[in-house]
Amino acid sequence: MKLCMHIPVLLFLMAGACVLVAQTTEPSQGTSAQPDSPTLKPNPLEALRSFQPPEDEEYRLGKGDEIAVDFAGRPDLAAKLVVGPDGRITLPLAGDVRLDGLTRSQAANAIDTALSGYYSNLASQVTVTKYTSNKILLLGAVDKPGVLTFDGTPTLLEALTRGGLAIGPNKTSQIPERCAIYRGRDQVVWVQLKALIDSGNGLADLRLRRDDVVYVPNGAERFVSVIGEVQKPGAVPLTSTSTLAGVLAEAGGFTGKAGNKPHIQIVDPATGYSRMISFNDILNPAKSLEITPRPGEIVFVPQSGLYRATYVLERFSPLISAGTFAAVAVGLP
Repeated sequence: MKLCMHIPVLLFLMAGACVLVAQTTEPSQGTSAQPDSPTLKPNPLEALRSFQPPEDEEYRLGKGDEIAVDFAGRPDLAAKLVVGPDGRITLPLAGDVRLDGLTRSQAANAIDTALSGYYSNLASQVTVTKYTSNKILLLGAVDKPGVLTFDGTPTLLEALTRGGLAIGPNKTSQIPERCAIYRGRDQVVWVQLKALIDSGNGLADLRLRRDDVVYVPNGAERFVSVIGEVQKPGAVPLTSTSTLAGVLAEAGGFTGKAGNKPHIQIVDPATGYSRMISFNDILNPAKSLEITPRPGEIVFVPQSGLYRATYVLERFSPLISAGTFAAVAVGLP
C-alpha cells in the first residue's frame, strides 16, 4: 500500500478573501515536510475567533436545567419543572414537551403550543432557576480536573482558574503554554494560551460551548489528538514506543460507525499534510506496517464510506462548523 499520497489542500485566510490552492506531497516517515511551493497559512487569531460562540448568543436549555414557567393572568398554571434526561418536561394535560436545545422564548412557544388545545390565549414566560447542563470537562495538568458547571457562558480562563492551575517553584500559579479544546467528536482547536496572555489578547479568555472538553498537557508531555469514530475522543499521550494501533487502542477503539474496514487519516494541522491509511493493512503481518504518529498530529477516524481522498479536501479547513471535521492549530504568528 502506498502511504504517501498527493492531495490538494485548501488553505483559507479567514480575515480576507485570499485563497491559495496548493498541490502538496506528504513526505515519508522520518523526512522533513517541504511543500512544493510557498503556501499561505490560515490567520490563527481569526480561526480562534470563529471557534467561540457569539458574545450575545442566547442560552439554550439543556438536560437537568431547572425552570420556572409563568403564565400572564393565570397564576394557577405556574410551575417549576426540570428538563429530564430525555430533554423533555411533562405538563398536565399536554404531556411531554421537548425543550432541550431551545432558547427561553422558543421553550415558551413550545409550551403555549402544547397547551393550546386546552387553554386559549396563553402567554408563558420561561425562566432558568438553576443551570445544571452548562458543563465543561477539564482534564490534564490541573489541580481539580473534572466537570465544571457554569451559570452563564463558560470561558477558558474561568474554567482553568476553577480547575486550579499547576503551582510553580515560586508557589504561584503557572499559566500553561497551550491547551486543546475538543468539541464533539470531530473538532479540536489549539490555544497558545501563554502567548495570548503575554500579548494582552482577549482571546485568551475564549468563550466556550456546553460540553467542550479542555485538555491541559504538562510541559513535557507529547501527545496526539484522536477524534472521529472512536470511543474516547481526545488527547492521547505519546511514548517512545507509541504506534498508531496503540494510540487508537488508548482512545477506546472504533465505534460501530467506523465500519468493518476503517481508514484512518493522520493530519498535521501546522502544514496541512495528510496521510490516509487502511487499518486492515496495519494489522496485516505481510504488510509490515508500523506507523508512529508524531506529536501534535491529529488522528481522524471518519464514518464508514467517508474515507475517499477528497474527504480531507472537503473537511480540513479553519472554517469550523458543526458536524464537520475541523482541526486547526491556533497560535500567534
